[in-house]
Amino acid sequence: MGQSVFQTCLLVEDHVATRDWLCKVLGEVFSGIEVTTAGSVREGGQLLDQWLAQDRQADIALVDLGLPDGSGVQVLRRLVEEAPATRRIVTTAYGDDAYLLEAIGAGAQGYLLKEEEASSLADTLRRIERDEPPLSPSIARRMLAHFGGGMSPRPASDDDDADLTAREKETLTLLARGYTIGEVAEQLGLSPHTVASYAKTIYQKLHVTSRAEATREAIRRGFA
Repeated sequence: MGQSVFQTCLLVEDHVATRDWLCKVLGEVFSGIEVTTAGSVREGGQLLDQWLAQDRQADIALVDLGLPDGSGVQVLRRLVEEAPATRRIVTTAYGDDAYLLEAIGAGAQGYLLKEEEASSLADTLRRIERDEPPLSPSIARRMLAHFGGGMSPRPASDDDDADLTAREKETLTLLARGYTIGEVAEQLGLSPHTVASYAKTIYQKLHVTSRAEATREAIRRGFA
């Protein structure tokens, strides 16, 4: 078996046993891959800084969401902005819609549940070399349910922007990418109170009641 085209991996996972298990799976799937590990958002950021200083990017990144010092979403956002060539895959125990949609909005290109058997996880990871999104079966079903599976597709129409103002669209895009109200305020040069007001108006215009629903609508309407 020849060497895989994926030769370097950034693995962000705080549990040592899980980290070792994932390293083993990666080695079985991608022959000769070099896995560099981090146990927190801070450590992942430090590794990313080192690689960027050397003008390097990992071929693939496996990122847990629940980390001791924050969310893996923070790592995903940095990869999107600073290392866009890296394939970004979430590996997590969280399978509910809110986490899934937030991760996708932040730039995840795959979503794997750590509850899978090693053989199943390996089979799913192999899809990357076929340029297919690696998704755990239960996650694929959830995405189909959210984005049209089993439902009549909604045709595009002139009201797909829901009469959102330009500033509201900017706010929705950042919220869908996983930014907090405070972070959106900093990005747009506004006060958190103003951004919170925009978010409330956006929810009303989109007829949604949660960030997960707003993220789904943002993706469907092409804002994220």
